[in-house]
Amino acid sequence: MMMMVTIVKSLSLINYGDALTKSILFFEGQRSGKLPPSQRMTWRKDSALHDGCDILMNMVGGYYDAGDNVKFNFPMAYTTTMLAWSVVEFGELMGPDLQHALEAIRWGTDYFLKATKRPNIVVAQVGDPISDHDCWERPEDMDTSRTTYYLSATRPGSEVSAEIAAALAASSIAFRNINRGYSRILLARAKRVFDFANYHRGSYNNAIGSGACPFYCDINGYIDELIWGAAWLYKASNNQYYMNFVKSNIEYIQSNEFGWDSKHAGINVLVSHWMMNDASNQSPFISNADNLICSLLPNSPTKSVTYSKGGLLFKAGPSNLQHVTALSFLLVVYGHYMEANNKIVNCGNVVAKPCDLINLAKSQVDYVLGNNPLEMSYMVGYGQKYPQKIHHRGSTLPSLDVHPKHMGCRDGDKYFQSSTPNINVLIGAIVGGPANDDSFQDSRYNVSQSEPTTYINAPFVGVLAYFKKY
Repeated sequence: MMMMVTIVKSLSLINYGDALTKSILFFEGQRSGKLPPSQRMTWRKDSALHDGCDILMNMVGGYYDAGDNVKFNFPMAYTTTMLAWSVVEFGELMGPDLQHALEAIRWGTDYFLKATKRPNIVVAQVGDPISDHDCWERPEDMDTSRTTYYLSATRPGSEVSAEIAAALAASSIAFRNINRGYSRILLARAKRVFDFANYHRGSYNNAIGSGACPFYCDINGYIDELIWGAAWLYKASNNQYYMNFVKSNIEYIQSNEFGWDSKHAGINVLVSHWMMNDASNQSPFISNADNLICSLLPNSPTKSVTYSKGGLLFKAGPSNLQHVTALSFLLVVYGHYMEANNKIVNCGNVVAKPCDLINLAKSQVDYVLGNNPLEMSYMVGYGQKYPQKIHHRGSTLPSLDVHPKHMGCRDGDKYFQSSTPNINVLIGAIVGGPANDDSFQDSRYNVSQSEPTTYINAPFVGVLAYFKKY
């Protein structure tokens, strides 16, 4: 199959193993709470050590999702699910990075065990986003409101709860051969949280209001998260109840979207793995996954994405690399499944083989790591040229080692407004990425292009592990 023309430089310069190591290291820069002695990103220090005290729960830990200091549990749970899926599929290819990937997962799952400790209570978020976003402040100095937003039977939030259930179930598989006791704890909690999400249905948009919106509003509805959670619980437990739930709700899976808000395409790819053994291959999950592939291939007659002149996939909306990393992950995983089952995909007159999916994913990975018109890596600290002025509080401001005195809400403004590079290098952070004309504005003011997020990095971990090996 003919692939798109891209601006090519020597691909021998791309080191997938180095990128993998750094993509995982990034998560240490996003940690909240009491940092362990093994902390490698040493300019980060302990922060938010009293989270949850307003509701008498210990909510210390977890991740800051992006360049701010709020713990948004909806995208954090998706991040944890994707880290776990990366290990489930490609952990054996990670070498010494596997241990660090498991540590990154556990930093999330330990927090979610706290968030779901009380029956029929699920913590959905910690930190008031309005007051947080009004300050440019180190997480170590936070004096903004640390409101704990939680869900209950009368104030449900099925999308957050079900995504947490998915994260716990997927992580139980990742830890199964490493720590069986911990794996069992995760699976048991996943079942309980899924039941809460399913039996007390409703959107967290309504339950916590301005805490979620407009920052991480659930635009897509919560049914896809319920199906996603059930699919992961089936994979973790082999309990037919969860597969029956997935199959009975197939009519709700109608789009090719995949990310922190929409799980449709991910469900189809995940479930297709169990359906491919059927000789007839008539499962709607397989046909839906095939449709996803046909929507992405550059020369498919049903392509629904665009590509820049330099070869980067684009979908509508900000922070485009979140789509690139998530869809690249699905391309690699589905290509892997297809190869194991001698499967092809027919897109009209175009026939796609597993290698075509892998090659498309590789073109996206290589673009992100520097094979692009600007010859810029969009992973901080990787390569010779990468974003220097990312939209990230901790990276922008001097660390406690350099400036031990408290910095207040507006004390960081001069660093934000500075034209000099960030003081601390947030190694491994993948930013929102270039515009669709392949241009990039290295500016803290350009949030869409210059802000990193955990959910951009998480799917890339598995993709990099695959290309490190193959």
